[in-house]
Amino acid sequence: MAKFNKKKDGDLPAVSTASLPDIVFMLLFFFMTVTVMKDSSLMVDNILPNASEIKKLEKKDRVIYIYVGKPTSQYQKVFGTEPKIQLNDKFANVSEVGDYILQERAKKPQELQNVLTTALKVDKNANMGLISDIKQQLREVNALKINYTTFEGDAFRNLQ
Repeated sequence: MAKFNKKKDGDLPAVSTASLPDIVFMLLFFFMTVTVMKDSSLMVDNILPNASEIKKLEKKDRVIYIYVGKPTSQYQKVFGTEPKIQLNDKFANVSEVGDYILQERAKKPQELQNVLTTALKVDKNANMGLISDIKQQLREVNALKINYTTFEGDAFRNLQ
């Protein structure tokens, strides 16, 4: 006589891994599309000043950045310790600022060209004469919307 075993009710069916590659590629595609690459590496020391009245820039695609500060330690042997202007990934003179703004403006879509903001990320120990020269170059190319990037805090701490 044959032996009959009763089927156990507690067994779970095996998990199907057929859709696993689809899920992995979908996640990979998602992260590839939402990841933002870094535009430029900072070549200047940039300790931003404090300010009490600040406003956050909402749309980063409408901003052109200009960095001012003394070169980092790896560039000080070549460029010295005086504050320099960094445009994208290179040091520049004041006379090159206007051309840089025009080139960056040309890269943007036509509808954004009139609403661009120039953000100055200036070290708090930088010379004001250099900033004034940069502002003069911006006036010459009609880039009149300027933002000074700062940290939120007490402005009197900048005097120390």
